[in-house]
Amino acid sequence: MAGFVQIIEYRTSKPDEIAALMEDFRAKREADAGGAAPTRGMTCADRDEPGRYFAIVEFASYEAAMENSRRTDTTEFSERMMELCDGPGTFYNLDLVDQQEYR
Repeated sequence: MAGFVQIIEYRTSKPDEIAALMEDFRAKREADAGGAAPTRGMTCADRDEPGRYFAIVEFASYEAAMENSRRTDTTEFSERMMELCDGPGTFYNLDLVDQQEYR
């Protein structure tokens, strides 16, 4: 099974600003429709630790993720996001081993 998932753990007191930044990035990327891009993304808030969030981003492959990381717009987005965070983020790079869908 091919696939790659990146999880970005971050803390922020500005979740609405980060959500707006993410939506703007997604809309611009969809309008561009060229080059590597995530296949899916979600943002999760930690119920047990207010202010702690996780961005979970799925890519078709590790290579697609690395190509996406090299894009100028991705670098600019990441820099702007980190400016809205309360400290540095933690990145987890994961190969997708298995996936189940429950109904």
